[in-house]
Amino acid sequence: MTLLQVRNLSKSYGGVKAVDDVSFSVAAGEFLALIGPNGAGKSTCFNMLNGQIPANSGSILLEGREIVKMRPRQVWRLGVGRTFQVAATFGSMSVVENVQMALISTHHRTFSFWRDDSEFRRQEALELLEMVGMREQSKKLCSNLAYGDVKRVELAIALANKPRLLLMDEPTAGMAPTERNNLIALTKTLVVEQNIGVLFTEHSMDVVFRNADRMIVLARGKVIAEGDAATVRATPKVQEVYFGSGKTFEEPSSPTPQEAFAV
Repeated sequence: MTLLQVRNLSKSYGGVKAVDDVSFSVAAGEFLALIGPNGAGKSTCFNMLNGQIPANSGSILLEGREIVKMRPRQVWRLGVGRTFQVAATFGSMSVVENVQMALISTHHRTFSFWRDDSEFRRQEALELLEMVGMREQSKKLCSNLAYGDVKRVELAIALANKPRLLLMDEPTAGMAPTERNNLIALTKTLVVEQNIGVLFTEHSMDVVFRNADRMIVLARGKVIAEGDAATVRATPKVQEVYFGSGKTFEEPSSPTPQEAFAV
C-alpha cells in the first residue's frame, strides 16, 4: 500500500533549484533511503515533507490526503514522526518526562497550564522506552546520557504519535559503528512489527546498502536513480557522482571526486 506520494516537488532559493521536480513514493512497511552527495537537496526535500519549509510547487500526499501546505504540528498529528540529524532533548528533564512531553502534544494538552501532568500517560511512555531499550534509564536526566542513548530517546519520542510514516534525517550521525548498526536494526524491527513506512537520509553507505529496501538518489536537486542496492550500484550516473569525475548531467563545473564521495 502506498503511504506517501511525492509528485513534482520543487524548491528554489533565488536562482538555485535545491529540489527540482522530485517524485517518489513510500510504501507501508518500507525502509527507503534518500541519498546523494553534499548539496544534493536531501535536507530540503525532507523539510518540505513535514512542513518545516514551504514547497514552491508540487504535491505531497499522505494516504491520499494533500499535506503540502500544512504546518509541522498538523503533519505530526496526522501520523508522521520525525527525527533529526542532531538529536535534541530536554536535558534538564528525565528520559521518561521527555517522552511524556511528546504524548502531551499528541493528546492536545500542550496549552493546559493548570494541570499536573507529571503522571500523564507515564506507563505509555515507559512502554515506548521499552521498545527502544531505554526503560531502565527512564529516570536519568537526558543531559547525562551517552549520545547513542539520546538517539534512542528521540526515536521513542518520534513513535509517541503512533506514526504511519517515520522521517529520519541521518539517524546514525555522530554514532560509533556498533551503535549505528544497533539503532538501524532496532528501527527495522519496528518497521516490520508495526508496518511503518520509513524514509531516511544517511551518510554511512554501509548502513544504507545493508539495510535499505530501496533507494532514491539525488544530485543537484534531481532524482538520478531509484531502486534496490544492485540497481543503484549499476547506474552510470550514480557511479559518476560517487566514484568518477563527480560530474552530474552536462554541467561544466563539478566537485572533485573526493567531494562527490562525501555522502
